[in-house]
Amino acid sequence: MTLHKLASFTALKLPEVTVTQPFGAGCDVFKVLDKVFMLSFHLECKAAINLKVEPDHGVMLRDIYPYIRAGWHMNKQHWISVYEDENLDESLVQDLIRNSYDLVVSKLKKVERQRMALLRKMH
Repeated sequence: MTLHKLASFTALKLPEVTVTQPFGAGCDVFKVLDKVFMLSFHLECKAAINLKVEPDHGVMLRDIYPYIRAGWHMNKQHWISVYEDENLDESLVQDLIRNSYDLVVSKLKKVERQRMALLRKMH
């Protein structure tokens, strides 16, 4: 499965996810309750996604995986870019997407977090 298909498939299974293109065609922005947790785009003819991460986790991921770099056009400490690669670990990408989603949900208001927890149990 291509990176973008895998990313979209994984993200759209999560509760309350919407996709918009505020930057135009070619850049899908995935949000949970209007908060961005993933961007999907092409850079230098390569498929890529941006994901939110804990800063220490991002450093470790960039050190281990050559296809993970500092977030393109984002805060380099809190975002990573994952590029299409023949050695791409699909389960890692799915975990990173869910982690990005969870990080954003964790910053929502308490009542929104509680609602999201209930919705997550139903899925």
